[in-house]
This record gives sequence, C-alpha cells and structure tokens, in this order.
Amino acid sequence: MVTSIVPKTAGVASFFCRKPHKINKNLGYVFKTFDNTDLPEGDVVIKVAYSSVNYKDGLACIPNGKIVKSYPFIPGIDLAGIVASSKDPRFKEGDEVIATSYEIGVSHYGGYSEYARIPGDWIVPLPKGLTLKEAMALGTAGFTAALSIHRLEENGLSPEKGKVLVTGATGGVGSIAVSMLAKRNYHVVASTGKESEHEYLRKLGAKEIISREEVCPEQIRPLDKQYWAAAVDPVGGRTLATILSRIEYNGSVAVSGLTGGADVPTTVFPFILRGVNLLGIDSVYCPMELRIRIWERMASDLKPNQLLDLIAQEITLEQLPEALSNILKGKLRGRTVVKLA
Repeated sequence: MVTSIVPKTAGVASFFCRKPHKINKNLGYVFKTFDNTDLPEGDVVIKVAYSSVNYKDGLACIPNGKIVKSYPFIPGIDLAGIVASSKDPRFKEGDEVIATSYEIGVSHYGGYSEYARIPGDWIVPLPKGLTLKEAMALGTAGFTAALSIHRLEENGLSPEKGKVLVTGATGGVGSIAVSMLAKRNYHVVASTGKESEHEYLRKLGAKEIISREEVCPEQIRPLDKQYWAAAVDPVGGRTLATILSRIEYNGSVAVSGLTGGADVPTTVFPFILRGVNLLGIDSVYCPMELRIRIWERMASDLKPNQLLDLIAQEITLEQLPEALSNILKGKLRGRTVVKLA
C-alpha cells in the first residue's frame, strides 16, 4: 500500500482515492484534489460532513475485493452532510441529508470526499432527533440492524416471545442491534469471539454473552435444541446454518452479511418441521418509502442510548487506510466515523 498526501488548494476538494499501484499492480491509496466538475452525474451536490467505515468499504480497497471494477475510485458507501446545490426540487441548499447504499462507493464516487454529487432518489432527509455525526455512527450498519429488527417484528417477534441472539456482536451491525433490541426490552444474547469485549456488550444492554464456539460448534445438526426466538445474523456461513437448527418453533433469523462465508450447509428441516423463517435483509436497494421510515424510527424509538460514547470512534481522512485494513481483520469495535468537514 502506498499513501501520499496532496495539499488542499482553493477551488478543489480533497478526497481519498483507491488506485492501481504502478509497480506491483496491487491497489494503493492516495489523497488527491479535484475540481467539483470531476464529480459523477447527480442532481444534488453535498458538502460531506461525515462518512463511516464498513466492511464493504474495506473490501473496496483490496485486490480482488470484488466491489469496485475500475480505478481510480473514491470509496465510502455512507455519507452525511449539507446540500451545497440542487437541481432536485425535493432538496435545497442548506438541507441536512443522508445518503447510503445504492451504487455509492461501488460504481458511483462515495463518501470519502469533501463533496459528493448524488442522485436525488438516493438521498434521505436527516430525521429530527439525529445529528449528522450520529447518522454516520449509525450509517449502513445501523440501518441494517434497524431493518433486521423491523422485519423480525413484522414476523411476530416481541419481547415476551423469548431470547434474541445477535452474532458478530462487537461489529457495526451487531453492536447497534444489541443496543436497539435492549432499548426495546428484548433479552439479548450477544455472541463474540472476543473475551475482552464482554463489558462493552453488557454496557450496550446484552443480558447474556456467549462465545462464537457456543453458537457454531464443530458439528452442525440438522435440528438441535431450541434456544432462541429469533436472531440477527450479519455473519452467515456455518454460523447461520447452526442458528437455523436452534431457533424456536416459528421463529425467525434476519441475515445481512457473509463475514463467515457465503455457503450455508443447512437442510430443509428447520423450515418444514419448525416453521423457521429466514429473512434476507437488503440495505442496498431497500425502497425509499421504507428506508425513510426506518431512519425516522432510528431517530426515535430505536436510537441507542449513549450512541457516540459507547459505539463510535471518530477518525480523520488521514487515519482512514489503517481503519479500512483493521475492519477486514476484525479489529474494529462498533462504528468508526470519518470526519470530512
């Protein structure tokens, strides 16, 4: 990895860019400047205040990450800021807004930049009750956690139904899911492979903490003892297969990630003998009407207590390469917010 800093000059914006390294053909990072006319097509220009660090952003910055197809490119699937100019009548100069998912940070320049030009159809007005920084402490991870809870409750989950498992509990989705569920008086069982983070999970509201091995033993049974009424699972793979075999009758699992792998070695038994529901959580192309409703809910009844103090850490653009490397190694806890302005 090669990093260089180009000083900011008048009339241009600094940004973090991924590019092919000329010597070894691996990907490098560079801090550059550009004129606003270099921004991609879009209806609304946003002066970015904050972005965040997601697993997908880490993948976008490594060889064979299979996220970005052409370089140079500005990653960052999340951004929050103030409208600088707009051709879309729904937004005006000075509006505080959020933009996450869709093609942002994948095929459309992302949030690791002082300015972003985004289609109006991808933008959510900042809900009352959230600051721009809090919005990015939540970001795609928070939205995914909130959407998972929404879908579980649509399928009949309520606090009296029983315990709710959260896997990958110290990660972004996991941390926020633990806190959101606890705020709604669920009995949360948090799973982590990090013994040093037990106190952190208790502060978030976990009632029980179990090891990764307890969730996913060496041998997976087609049907096992029933432990949990529901689960929020950003891990996938063998972990998901085990969870499905241990969910209570007519319970549900909301799956949103694949850090544990894309293959799920399960059978039809949990579905046809226990009526288990496997709920796919799509935060990328979630319809705008539901997207706005989930963000408004995050600003009210789902907003974690002490969000910034417990879950989020703030970094600068210059600290971003290390954070992107660490999230792929599982070394980041909670959420990392990138300050742009």
